[in-house]
Amino acid sequence: MNIYVGNLNYKVQENKLKEVFDDYGTVESVKIIQDKATGRSKGFAFVEMPNDAEGQAAIDGLNSSEFMGRKLVVNQARPKDQ
Repeated sequence: MNIYVGNLNYKVQENKLKEVFDDYGTVESVKIIQDKATGRSKGFAFVEMPNDAEGQAAIDGLNSSEFMGRKLVVNQARPKDQ
């Protein structure tokens, strides 16, 4: 399951975000989206979890929770429009 994580603190690093999701199951990858020009975080990320039940548990457990002073928005990522 590909999970969208929004409203991230700009200082969050991928390894710290992975630790949060590890509590819910296996994390395949974490990618914080960065501005191409500045290299700074855009404040959102995608987390890939191979087990859908674990992914849903992470969504249920983390959506609207506070992490590093910000209230997270966590939901299933929608595919890019082609």
